[in-house]
Amino acid sequence: MDRRRFLGTAAAGGAGLTLGASGCAPEAPSGDSSEAGPLQIRAFELDEVTVGELQASMESGERTARSITELYLGRIEEMDRQGPELRSIIEINPDALRIADELDAERRESGPRGPLHGIPVAIKDNIDTSDGMTTTAGSLALEGSIPAQDAFISARLREAGAIILAKANMSEWAYFRGYNASSGWSARGGQCRNPYALNRNPCGSSSGSGVAVSANLVPLTIGTETGGSIMCPSSINGVVGIKPTVGLWSRSGIIPISHSQDSAGPMARTVRDAAILLGPLTGVDPRDVATAASDGNAHTDYTQFLDAGGLRGARIGVARSFPNFHPDVLAIFDEAVAVMRDAGAVIVDPANLNASAWNDPLSLVLLEYEFKHDLNAYLASLGQDAPVKTLAEIIEFNEQNAELEMPYFGQERLYDAEARGPLTDPEYLEAKRTIQRNTREDGIDRLMDEFDLDAIVAPTRDPAWPTDHIMGDRLQGGGSAGPAAIAGYPDISVPMGFVEGLPVGVSFFGRAWSEPTLIRVAYAYEQASMRRAAPTFAPTLG
Repeated sequence: MDRRRFLGTAAAGGAGLTLGASGCAPEAPSGDSSEAGPLQIRAFELDEVTVGELQASMESGERTARSITELYLGRIEEMDRQGPELRSIIEINPDALRIADELDAERRESGPRGPLHGIPVAIKDNIDTSDGMTTTAGSLALEGSIPAQDAFISARLREAGAIILAKANMSEWAYFRGYNASSGWSARGGQCRNPYALNRNPCGSSSGSGVAVSANLVPLTIGTETGGSIMCPSSINGVVGIKPTVGLWSRSGIIPISHSQDSAGPMARTVRDAAILLGPLTGVDPRDVATAASDGNAHTDYTQFLDAGGLRGARIGVARSFPNFHPDVLAIFDEAVAVMRDAGAVIVDPANLNASAWNDPLSLVLLEYEFKHDLNAYLASLGQDAPVKTLAEIIEFNEQNAELEMPYFGQERLYDAEARGPLTDPEYLEAKRTIQRNTREDGIDRLMDEFDLDAIVAPTRDPAWPTDHIMGDRLQGGGSAGPAAIAGYPDISVPMGFVEGLPVGVSFFGRAWSEPTLIRVAYAYEQASMRRAAPTFAPTLG
């Protein structure tokens, strides 16, 4: 069970779907059953363009960082604010065009800094930037908050020559607020919408990051994950997501849930583009002690591990112990495993994890303790100008502004976390020891040792459910993000096909610091299958 399903209390997932297995790309909708009629979507000249193609166009002089940025800003206005109204972007960087001009001048004078030079990137609204944008986790309680310094990864983006184009919408407080929450909803950004079927959910909490890159509003995005919040929106929005080992990317300057599990990571339309973004943002950060372990385990260039033949001889364990996946998702997963076998992988089927690796109620105990402690520490770092200074003040703000902050669901998770004690409590210490042992040495590590595996694979998530502001998310379907998330181990989701026009992904996960191996096999699978297809913006499906 991943964190999102563990927190969910709504009805069973998949209700309302007319499911039929199909690994093929969806066809464009021929009509619309809604009263508004079919949407007219204008072709976009940067649809499905890769980072490498953008760099080549700048090197040739065909485009500039400014012209690329202008095109994406126009597409955001056309698709996110109007048209299908995706609501994936919460705020635009007012300095984006100035930064693009400066990077163009630098390219002319001294050449590009690297593969991210002049590339626009949207980052989730819980990642600090000390610029003209705010950082709010989607909450009105932090509206206007501009931190004194960039998050470590924001600073690394700038150093690499990337343009921080915008903040992406998200599930408010990274989905850690109400029992009946709707993924992709925040008081600041409204309800983010799935680009494959606008009435369906984009999943979260990195919903805006997944939608924006899938819908070609930006070439790269960054999400954050505690328990499935990169994996789920990557799968449901048909993109590639990498959740790194905890500590590979610094978390300093990121509004937290859990220092044991939190990690930011790249989201892109291809494994190569995700790998391009992964390397430049690594590094040891004194503000995040977990990054010390990355010394000697990190790389500044993960594209060196891309190998179209990378499945040959790789031992892949097929985890079939995750319950509740729809049969059509499992049928597509079996096709994905066959692709891996045909590409030369040694398939170990089944290679099952014990349910204690992801289904322990103690995982919620840990999150509640760490959320209170870590969020209060983050708010303290903002200084005296912080709009709110404690979790208790956030709760009070929401109560006083309930018509804006709680029109659809409450803040029960905040109450539960506020009731927890300090991190010295024996209950917290035992919960942390137990769940990390179950997911690490007695979980993923033991399984990989037993079968001598290079990676474990499983379906990432069931297809998107209809967004429901009354009952909340339908999270009782299948999901596989839990073990790697709780362990703090890496996980990669890659598109594997479609169920009646809705994307589903396959996850590759493994030991700590195994990103090179996972990227190698995930890229080889992607190149052998090529299941990504651009969204059709159908008003409804099913």
